Amino acid sequence: MISRRNIRVKVMQLIYSLESTENTKNDPVKVLQQQFDQSHGLFVYLLYFLTEVARYSETDARLRSMKNLPSAADLNVNTKIAGNEVLWKILENESYRKAVETHKPQRSIDADLLRKIYLELAASDIYREYIAVQGRDKNSERDIIKFIFTDLLLPNDDFISHVEEIFTNWDDDADMMNQLMLNYLQKPGTYNLQDMLGADKSKFAKTLLVTCLEKREQLAELIKPKLKNWDAERIAVLDMILMQMGVCEFLYFETIPTKVTINEYIDVAKEYSTPQSGQFVNGILDSIHKELLAQNKIHKTDFKQKI
Repeated sequence: MISRRNIRVKVMQLIYSLESTENTKNDPVKVLQQQFDQSHGLFVYLLYFLTEVARYSETDARLRSMKNLPSAADLNVNTKIAGNEVLWKILENESYRKAVETHKPQRSIDADLLRKIYLELAASDIYREYIAVQGRDKNSERDIIKFIFTDLLLPNDDFISHVEEIFTNWDDDADMMNQLMLNYLQKPGTYNLQDMLGADKSKFAKTLLVTCLEKREQLAELIKPKLKNWDAERIAVLDMILMQMGVCEFLYFETIPTKVTINEYIDVAKEYSTPQSGQFVNGILDSIHKELLAQNKIHKTDFKQKI
């Protein structure tokens, strides 16, 4: 479920943290695994909060019907969304149930915030259009759930503050969570929430981290000659880390195509470093790639493209 790009970003962030703090006491591999575990918990919580917003229509209907003098509107709250097909594909999925049992997101829920966001949903034009239709359209069912996440949760400062209080990794993981949630909602219930990495990607993550750290000096020596026309002190730290990771993949990951490696680190540089970083990383990695090829130092086996 977590992509190789997500893994590259995680490894980049950890190496940056290690270089910034010079903390050598903790095992980097264990720290990386802890970070993936935190990401897992964050994803489960976001998914749980989202489902609770959709299910709140039944709670709202019950509370309003219990008023001393309920109005006609109080007695006729539309609860269509509580039966949303996408919602129930999530709720009935065994993997999701086990994830909730493990992480217990219900313990951290903010009931007042949950109700507030539901009321914003109920007041929106998109929701009114949704409940006005009698039947259930596959696209509409998915769109209303996505709307809750993309338009009501993510832009809500109170919700983000709430999440930040529970998960210190929100700032690092926000972009990844957005991508993972949208992917999951596209095919709800088809992912294994017990293992968001899988054995192959887990091995890739640990090997990339360990190799980059162990071969740091050798990787830097390959990069330094290419920086003749650049002020080394002005080169972003993240750019140096990304270039080292890219060269590491050239030399030590025989099943990853060099073109994939270069494109991946260009994109990560553009997103996480400076505006010029994508072009800079591209130029340096491309130059090193050509040099290593000429020296017959890059050996790639038959591979199935993995991104």
